Amino acid sequence: QVQLVESGGGLVQAGGSLRLSCAAYGRTFSSYDMGWFRQAPGKEREFVAATRWAGGTTYDVDYADSVKGRFTISRDNAKKTVDLQMNSLKPEDTAVYYCAADRSYASRRANDYRHWGQGTQVSVSS
Repeated sequence: QVQLVESGGGLVQAGGSLRLSCAAYGRTFSSYDMGWFRQAPGKEREFVAATRWAGGTTYDVDYADSVKGRFTISRDNAKKTVDLQMNSLKPEDTAVYYCAADRSYASRRANDYRHWGQGTQVSVSS
């Protein structure tokens, strides 16, 4: 069982930066696929970024086209954290951001992830 707690959300002006962090509580972290999703009011939850275990100490990263080049996902297995550095933020990035985890391969689909955090609000003003 894994418990996830997000932090780092807030209000920022367009063009600014925020860093989200997700702390994982559980026995095993290094072999989990970890993802970030977001959900804006009235919209479906959408994939943002993921870091997937590829065996050993190798991880793949994946980004939605809408955030590629602006957002960076990183993980620290010793600290059991996964961060999302968000730069050049746009008003359309406004959403509740969720951290997700699964011990099996997880694609970009939210249904692939078994464990979820409570979410953290990110608001970008124009």
